[in-house]
Amino acid sequence: MNYVSLDEDSGRGGALKGAFEFPNPVNDYAARCTAALVVALAVVTIASPQPVATWLAAVMAVGFALRVAGGPRYSPFGRLSVHVLAPRVAREPKLVPGPPKRFAQTIGFTFSFIAFALFLADFGLAARIVLGALTLAALAESALGFCLGCWIFAQLQKTGIIPESVCVECANIWNRPAA
Repeated sequence: MNYVSLDEDSGRGGALKGAFEFPNPVNDYAARCTAALVVALAVVTIASPQPVATWLAAVMAVGFALRVAGGPRYSPFGRLSVHVLAPRVAREPKLVPGPPKRFAQTIGFTFSFIAFALFLADFGLAARIVLGALTLAALAESALGFCLGCWIFAQLQKTGIIPESVCVECANIWNRPAA
């Protein structure tokens, strides 16, 4: 697997392209820590009164957008997970392919943006239901190590909707031995 540094340009297309590269591979422990932070923010958002929940949903959507754009590089949750939380969870990283994680972050962005839009349109219950689904997926990732977005990515790759070339390392991700 190729590793894209979090702190320096990869040299494959200049600084602008490097600014929007997602790391590959990624530390699964950091991804799980980020998911735990998302769970916490989502629960607080669901429990908050609507004006506060609206802005918390916006913060969540921006966080997902930052992680989609450049992995943990621009995201406060991502940086906290990579540099503080994950090293306390495990000394050695558990490396997993990046493209499925980026796909999962994109789904998280979509759900959090929809929740934000629903809050803005004064559909608070619908927004909270969307955030509830997001919370369950993030909880599965953080507590169980099951990335629903990664599973969807694998299914789309298996059916040919996502070409194998997008992630050669994960074309057969479910047949690997457990680490």
